[in-house]
Amino acid sequence: MQHNQTTLLVTGQDLQQIIFNIGLDSLMDQLIEETYLALVNYDPSDCVMNRRSGYNYTEPAEGLVEWMPIRQISKDQVVIKVVGYHPRNPEQYQVPTIISTISKYDTRTGHLSALIDGVLPTSLRTGAAGAIASKLFGYSQSQSLGLIGCGAQAVTQLHGISRVFDLKQIYYYDIDELTSQSFVARAAMLDLDCEFVPMSINEIVRESDIISTATSIGIGEGPLFAELPTKEWLHINAIGSDFPGKFELPFSFLENSYVCPDWIDQAVIEGECQNLESHQIGESLSHCLKEANTFEHLKNSRTVFDSTGIALQDLVSSKIILEHAERLNIGQRVQIESASLDEKNPYAFIKRLKKS
Repeated sequence: MQHNQTTLLVTGQDLQQIIFNIGLDSLMDQLIEETYLALVNYDPSDCVMNRRSGYNYTEPAEGLVEWMPIRQISKDQVVIKVVGYHPRNPEQYQVPTIISTISKYDTRTGHLSALIDGVLPTSLRTGAAGAIASKLFGYSQSQSLGLIGCGAQAVTQLHGISRVFDLKQIYYYDIDELTSQSFVARAAMLDLDCEFVPMSINEIVRESDIISTATSIGIGEGPLFAELPTKEWLHINAIGSDFPGKFELPFSFLENSYVCPDWIDQAVIEGECQNLESHQIGESLSHCLKEANTFEHLKNSRTVFDSTGIALQDLVSSKIILEHAERLNIGQRVQIESASLDEKNPYAFIKRLKKS
C-alpha cells in the first residue's frame, strides 16, 4: 500500500484565518474543554511525555531552544513542539518572546504529517490551562484578576479566565511602562465589561482574587514580591518560571499555599517547585481534576498552579487546529520528504530527471 507522504502546513496566517472563521471565544472555549478532558482522562501508558530538553545559553543573547515531545500510542502519533524563548525579542527584533512550531509524526512510518505555527497556540493553550486551574482552585465568586507581566501571555490569561469567571476588575502591572500602557488597548478586542486598573505589584497581591504572573524576570532575580497579606482564598497561576534558577513567587508564599504543578517532574527542575521539598508540593493538575471533590475545600485557601507548560497541552491544541484546518480546507499540502521511484534506491530520482 502506498503511503501518503504529503505534509499539511498550517502557518500563522492560516491559523488567523481559522480563528476568523470560528471565533476567538469559540476556540478558547474548545481549548478549555478539550484540555480539561485530556487532563482528566490522562493515561501515562497511552500519552507518554518526556521532560522537555534543549539548550539554554547567554550568548548571543539570553535564551533557549528546547523541544517538548509526546507520544500518543492509541493514535499512532508523536507530537513535538520546538520552542525558542528570548526575552529581548520584542525590544530588539519586534517579534514575540516565545517563537515555536509544532510537528506531528506518524509512528507507523515516521512521516511528518503536519507542521503548525506554535506561537499563537502556545499562548492560547497556556491561557486555557490558567482558566482550568483557576476554576478548580479559585474562589467561586472571584471577580478580580491581577496580571503581573502584561505581555502576550497576559492577554490569553485574561481571555481564558474571563471565560470561566464573571470578572469585574482587572488589575495590571508591567515593569516596562510602554507595555503596561498598551495593555488595555491590546485587551480591548476581548470586549470585556471590566474595569481596568493599573496597580503596583504589592497592591495587586493584596487586592486580587486570582493572579496570573507571566514575567521575564531574570535567573536569580526572583521573587517578584515579598510575603504580603492577601485574601485568604487567593489563587495564583505562576506562568513565568521556565528556567532553572528562575522563579516568581517567594518561598514563604509557596510554603503557606497548596502548590499544584502541571507536571511535577518538570516543575521541580524549572518551575516554582524547584524551591520546595517534595512534601511541600501538592498533586499534579491532572490528579486534582480527577479527584476534584477531594480538593473542593481549597477554594477557600491560598493556592498556586505551577504552570511550566506540558506537551499534553500542545497535543490538544494541535489536534483542534488540524481538525479545523481540514474542515475549512485551510493550509497547504506539500511533499517535504524525498519520495524515490524505488524506496530501496535513494538515487532512483536521477533516471526521472534525465528523462525530463
